Amino acid sequence: MLRFYTAGESHGQALLAFVSGLPAGLPIDVEFLNAELHRRQLGYGRGGRQKIEKDRADIFAGVRHGKTIGAPVALRIENRDWANWEKILAVEAYPEDDASAKKLVAPRPGHADLAGSQKFNFHDARYVLERASARETAARVAAGALGKTLLRAFGTEIASHTIQVGHTRIEHAPSWEEIAAISRDLESPLRCVDPAAQEKMKAEVDAVLKAGDTVGGVFEVVVHNVPVGLGSHAQWDEKLDGLLAQAVMSVQAVKGVEIGAGILAAGSLGSEVQDEISYDPAAKKFLRSSNRAGGLEGGISNGEDIVVRGYLKPISTLRRALRTADMVTKQPVQAAYERSDWCVVPAGAVAAEAMVALVLAGAFLQKFGGDSIEEMRRNFEGYARQIHDF
Repeated sequence: MLRFYTAGESHGQALLAFVSGLPAGLPIDVEFLNAELHRRQLGYGRGGRQKIEKDRADIFAGVRHGKTIGAPVALRIENRDWANWEKILAVEAYPEDDASAKKLVAPRPGHADLAGSQKFNFHDARYVLERASARETAARVAAGALGKTLLRAFGTEIASHTIQVGHTRIEHAPSWEEIAAISRDLESPLRCVDPAAQEKMKAEVDAVLKAGDTVGGVFEVVVHNVPVGLGSHAQWDEKLDGLLAQAVMSVQAVKGVEIGAGILAAGSLGSEVQDEISYDPAAKKFLRSSNRAGGLEGGISNGEDIVVRGYLKPISTLRRALRTADMVTKQPVQAAYERSDWCVVPAGAVAAEAMVALVLAGAFLQKFGGDSIEEMRRNFEGYARQIHDF
């Protein structure tokens, strides 16, 4: 069973990630982990925090001589900005004064500030926003890189791209090759496969920056070369589409998740949206005429690419502050402003890739088991023969 946890605050000493359940003997490339962290920091519309942080993961448990040892893997990502927050977020009891506390009493509409403060009985949203911040996804991306490493050992790859920013959306469905290429293109400002659409997206990002606003969008995560049979129809909490939807929805600012052509299908006839099945006797393989199901039928992977989209709202921190109420005085005030981004669609996609990777790595472990990568590979190969001979 694969389990992972993260810990740490946005401006605390560090972010931590713990991943338990990886088989022994899996080669770990630390530079790959760091490359994933770098991808998360890029994207047109990112704010000043990315100029401070140079995210790198240090592994301090669970990996020896470049391979997992079957024990939990622990990672640490230093927060460079901690130097500016040591007194404000000190672990030890520290005499506070109004100048150093940086209390946040004007909750931002759409953020966790007010609901979290009410839940934990804080009249200061600082402790809520520090953990609710999307900075936390850096730890998830590091953990997700371990999940991707396991999937890659069996030929399964994950990539993402931007479908929409603001009112601009791409018109065609790109191929896996196009998505894989743009996903790794560090020079692409929004990781959009359509250059003309990308320029329009950039213009929308420029416009909200000038207006002191923010803009959302839609990203797509695609998983290529997925075996048939991950997940199960047998229980509600074993359905792979449900697990993926929860995982992507947990990424900050994601307010909707779509599997395949789910939204379009809701307004279509059944004859228009099902993927017809045929059999290729030469390849000894069942084929589908399309992939509107997004690679999942009945909660089970069907061998097609898994396609998951996240609908990302504009983030809640605006330079042009919205109206709110002071948590202490209850008087109307303008919402607080914390240094922030104004478009995070490409970064959100990388965080979603990590969550998809962790869910699928867990599904692989559940399906194929094994305490070592060699044992797991034997199980995988035996199952692949079963599918081939079906």
